[in-house]
Amino acid sequence: MVEATTRIRHRLPVRKLFAASVGNALEWFDWTIYATFSIYFATAFFPSGNDTLAQINTFATYALAFFFRPLGGILLGRFADVRGRKPAMILTISLMAGGSVLIAIIPTFHQIGWFAPALLLLARIAQGLSLGGEVSNASAYLGEVAPPAWRGRYSSFFYISTGSAVLLASVLGFVLARTMNKTDLGSYGWRIPFLIGGVLGIIGLWLRRSLAETELFEQNKTRAKRVHRPLLTTLREHPRAVGQLIGITMLSTLCYYTFFSALTPFAVKTRHAGDVDVFLALSVGTALFVALQYPFGKLADRVGRKPQLLAWSAAMAVLIVPLSTLVRPGLGGLIVVFAVGLGLYSALASLAPAIMSELFPTRLRGLGIGAWYNLTVALFGGTAPLVISALSAAGASVLFFWYVAAAAVIAFLVILSLPETRGIELR
Repeated sequence: MVEATTRIRHRLPVRKLFAASVGNALEWFDWTIYATFSIYFATAFFPSGNDTLAQINTFATYALAFFFRPLGGILLGRFADVRGRKPAMILTISLMAGGSVLIAIIPTFHQIGWFAPALLLLARIAQGLSLGGEVSNASAYLGEVAPPAWRGRYSSFFYISTGSAVLLASVLGFVLARTMNKTDLGSYGWRIPFLIGGVLGIIGLWLRRSLAETELFEQNKTRAKRVHRPLLTTLREHPRAVGQLIGITMLSTLCYYTFFSALTPFAVKTRHAGDVDVFLALSVGTALFVALQYPFGKLADRVGRKPQLLAWSAAMAVLIVPLSTLVRPGLGGLIVVFAVGLGLYSALASLAPAIMSELFPTRLRGLGIGAWYNLTVALFGGTAPLVISALSAAGASVLFFWYVAAAAVIAFLVILSLPETRGIELR
């Protein structure tokens, strides 16, 4: 009887999971296509004549927008803690879609001068604020609607949606690269994905309006409103959780932005790999990443969080530098890089919302995740494409991969300090 009840409870929130996950997928599609298509539009928004400088300026804008993510995480995380997960997620997807449409219609530097990069930055700021709230609020939502014994499996829906969005972006890049010449892609083709993102955002907004609020939020919203100085409260009452979140997120975000963002322009511009091969290899790796989410979430619900996380961080520490040597012309090596790297990353990604939700109590969950997760992402993820571009320009690209390996060692030590949280009730 207990097992049957658990199975019924597992089926009940399918519509909620679908609506939350689809909205999250659209958020990440809009966010990802900026990095994916930057190799085509960099010179549209900055002075022509120096492609490397234009690429670095484009990634600097990309990185700068990340520093608005902590602000979005704080503001929208607190909004979610006191007003609800649902209205916060509706707000985040509206900001993201609006930013995508703005990027799609901005005139070029040749047409309006420095207003072009200024408008690009404005759009990225809106998307940075949006994504800062999206990750924390969607993670909290998925964690709060899950029965304790199934939280890993529910958690996997977050990166199933994220991976599907990135897969759509990479497949779109592959299709456009095959059907359009580079002149047309640089002229107007890169605008197509941003327009698609804006349209899909409207669909996501409609889906999220059907979400029901979580019971844990309803039970704790009065307590959340009574919290004064909530950011300081997370440090004062949960310093260990803050440190653990930062340590794990440092490697997680480097993995994400290395494989999903930084490697594409690095492989094409620095290692002279074919763009079609890179997009195809990324698509294969991303499909594997999506396919492994639920199995890894299920495994963590059965054997625990720590063994899986320790295996992921140890493997990344050992393998990331050797993998970097395969980033070169030729489809086979590129497929190995993306498949191995993203396959390993699935072990963490499938659990990320569950782990973050288990670190903080409900009254601080949105802000606690939003602030400290996004600060770490801004410092390490947002700068990853810029760092690898700068090191490549200096002829020292291998140092970037040693940097990721060092982060993996730190994450391994942090994970050792984590308590095992499989099956616990959220506070």
